[in-house]
Amino acid sequence: MTSKTVVKPWGKEKWIVHNKFYALKLITLNQGHRTSLHYHNEKHETYYVDRGRILSWLENDNGVIDKEELTAGSIVEIVPGKIHRVEAIDDATLIEVSTPHLDDVIRVEDDFGRGNGRIASEHKAEAESGN
Repeated sequence: MTSKTVVKPWGKEKWIVHNKFYALKLITLNQGHRTSLHYHNEKHETYYVDRGRILSWLENDNGVIDKEELTAGSIVEIVPGKIHRVEAIDDATLIEVSTPHLDDVIRVEDDFGRGNGRIASEHKAEAESGN
């Protein structure tokens, strides 16, 4: 797969690899913005905070959402079924590796009123590149 950039209302995702085995994305979050509060039925993901500070929201085993401020070098694993979100305290960059189920998104809450799954308008503006 050729890499592509998907513009999101909170920043952007550069899809570096997406094949039948795994996906690798470079995620840019703009300060003061956050992703939707969501979960996945199948997608299992891990992200690494490369730059900046974020507030990680992650449902614990008791069904309570824990919030933790994270900085560069922090790692978070998210298993299917756990509600989560990422909020940018500063401009931040994350590296995400996951199973290939990129459209497996069930939104519980979204600052931008988006529905579940892949948002076609975000993918319409994607920029294809060979990088």
